Amino acid sequence: MTKGRCPTIRAVLSEIAREAGQRFGDRAVIVAADGVLTYEELDRAADALAVQLSQRGVARGDRIGLLLPSGGDWVVAAVAVSRLGAVFAGISPTLSVPERATLISLLGARLTLTDPTLLDGLPLRAEIAVMKPGSRAIDSAALEPAAVDPAAGALSSPAADHVAADHVAAENDAAVICFTSGTTGQPKAAVYCISQLRGIQSIDLGPGAEQRWGGGSPMLASTQFAHVGMSTKLPWYLRLGNTLHVMPRWRAEDALQLVAQHRISTLGVVAPQLALMLRSPLMDSLDLSCVTSIIAGGAASAPSLIREARERFGAGYSIRYSSTESGGVGIATAFDSPEEDGLQTVGIARPGVEVRIADEQDSPLQTGEVGELQLRSAAVMQQYWNDPSATHSALTADRWLRTGDLASMDSTGRVMLAGRRSEMYIRGGYNVFPAEVEAALLEHPGVISAVVIPYPDEILGELGLAMICVEDPERPPTLEELRDHGSHLIAKYKLPDMVVIAQSLPLTTAQKLDRAAAQTMAMKLLEA
Repeated sequence: MTKGRCPTIRAVLSEIAREAGQRFGDRAVIVAADGVLTYEELDRAADALAVQLSQRGVARGDRIGLLLPSGGDWVVAAVAVSRLGAVFAGISPTLSVPERATLISLLGARLTLTDPTLLDGLPLRAEIAVMKPGSRAIDSAALEPAAVDPAAGALSSPAADHVAADHVAAENDAAVICFTSGTTGQPKAAVYCISQLRGIQSIDLGPGAEQRWGGGSPMLASTQFAHVGMSTKLPWYLRLGNTLHVMPRWRAEDALQLVAQHRISTLGVVAPQLALMLRSPLMDSLDLSCVTSIIAGGAASAPSLIREARERFGAGYSIRYSSTESGGVGIATAFDSPEEDGLQTVGIARPGVEVRIADEQDSPLQTGEVGELQLRSAAVMQQYWNDPSATHSALTADRWLRTGDLASMDSTGRVMLAGRRSEMYIRGGYNVFPAEVEAALLEHPGVISAVVIPYPDEILGELGLAMICVEDPERPPTLEELRDHGSHLIAKYKLPDMVVIAQSLPLTTAQKLDRAAAQTMAMKLLEA
């Protein structure tokens, strides 16, 4: 991680938080279980915590873990770390104790900030500091007493002078680390430099993002702050002056009530969350006319879900395809796109993003051919931390990101997903991509969600097992009905050979389908 210097760069988290504190003052930036945090309080509290961290030896380029619940404390810690030129990495509290320990070890953190309720099971050799919930400061009982009163918010010590002066940064300075989910293997740590944060901001906000300041729209936090959707996008959230509402635990009923109460106009969700909201009894009893747009990330949405959400919310619907490595930006459908775009279609490249379909030698393929989906933009990660081999596998020499997803692209630039290289199975000599089959199953009006898992067969090699969640558990669609409906969309050999009904499908902490867990569930069902 380079520690070079250049003239001051203003579009970084520390500087944006400073300017936002001056512009938005007592406007709330976070409303969460640990209290309400204003923009001015964020700036002062980050200064005070930065002093404490500096006194603990935290310096430019150090990696700092944030094992904290999503909320004000998390944001204060992120800004404080940025203020020292250090690098923060969110570690989700929803992970198991062994998973947390794995990420701390992988990070090789100089220090990990955590909540007192999350101390059990952490690596004994790791340096840990406790933040008292709501105090915005390190607990003096866990460390030496702080020389600065956090409530005062003033930088008034030699250490503080150093902190205040250390805002000069280089474009290639590391700023944020985001962990991959690790559902199909060991997690990796994606590194984002200041230049990538600037790129993410520019793509997400569009032309003129550097100059545009917003009016404080309320937003609903639907993912953990450790997720790439918050960690890398926090600067532009602050730049716009938004108020972010955070739930201790995501529940459809709570989300709907927050939307209605605070007149939230944009829903940022993943498809399973939206499906749960639509099936909540509160949908028909609350005034949700404030919702004008729905942004669904994580995976393609079922056409039936798009249709229902548009009708019941009276809002536009956009599917967003991205990944941790892409910086959370990539491909999208338009809010008013035709419903058929939801069938395996994740839209076209967003402005500032390049897309291509490539073969195994990274050579571009022709329109309609299936190959690996590759992305290139100013937002793509710099590297995997301490893993040059994985970095080389993920990025081409000219910085195209190999997503690992198979897809095709039509003449209009629309991208159709076909699954992941590792998920493809061969049925009777034919390649079958689960994502394609799942999309066809989701076209059936009785199917809410679906996953297709291969299982061995002595004759055909592999067959497909579909686990589905249904609209009416009393009258679920039969295998024959699903195959008949799907045969109008894809070749019959691709359709599942077995179907089982599930109450729910396993999800990752980022609310994406956990295929590894689904595979385990399928094998248990076959053995029963």
